Amino acid sequence: MILSPMRRAGIRLLDLVLPPRCVACGAAVAEAGALCPGCWTAIDFLVPPLCPRCGYPFEHELAEPTLCAACRTAPPVYDRARAVLRYDAGSRPMLLAFKHADRTDLAPAFGRWLARAGAELLAESDLVVPVPLHWTRLFARRYNQAALLAQAAARQAGRPCLPDLLVRRRRTRPQSAGRAARARNVAGAFTVPATKQTRVEGRRILLVDDVRTTGATLDACARALKVAGAAGVDVLTLAMVVRPQVVRARSGRR
Repeated sequence: MILSPMRRAGIRLLDLVLPPRCVACGAAVAEAGALCPGCWTAIDFLVPPLCPRCGYPFEHELAEPTLCAACRTAPPVYDRARAVLRYDAGSRPMLLAFKHADRTDLAPAFGRWLARAGAELLAESDLVVPVPLHWTRLFARRYNQAALLAQAAARQAGRPCLPDLLVRRRRTRPQSAGRAARARNVAGAFTVPATKQTRVEGRRILLVDDVRTTGATLDACARALKVAGAAGVDVLTLAMVVRPQVVRARSGRR
């Protein structure tokens, strides 16, 4: 995103009054939205090689694009997914502060990270949509962190964002362990209102959330969008829980 000279001057003046701080620990940094050296080394950004379907990180370069074991066994409902970083002890405090401690000021920096990690998905999307909260949780929390991320990433990429396209029509229980239990919990929980289906039909939707764990919630959202007529649904999240996959090498595949 190109800034005007006046806006660049305003940013420099603001940095003099309020020196930029590390988005993770609050230490002084050179520019807003940056990580200090210590936090940079503690956070694991997900970079290629990745599974072309779900974005799972491979340990070694592959001779040809290859799906991970999970996608070969049980492909997700969404078409492609990417995440910025690994959800672990290094990233967890920063992400929880954003989600539960009113650190909405982190959204612009996270939006830039999402725009870089999901550049291809954003470029091919017709519409950016967040995973919705049930209205009771939105009332209690006062903001939907997924909507802030979707708006920030869409702004960076110059794509339209529609925060209320998807609706969570029932309040689901806090997600339990295990993909099957999570899938049952969110089954049928999301819908596209009839008045908004024309915004979905024939379009490629980019679904945005903060953390992808098993992908059950994202699958449920993608299913609702495809039922409403979406031509395709991709997923972009700030973080991803990466669990080891047991894979046997066969014919050069992993």
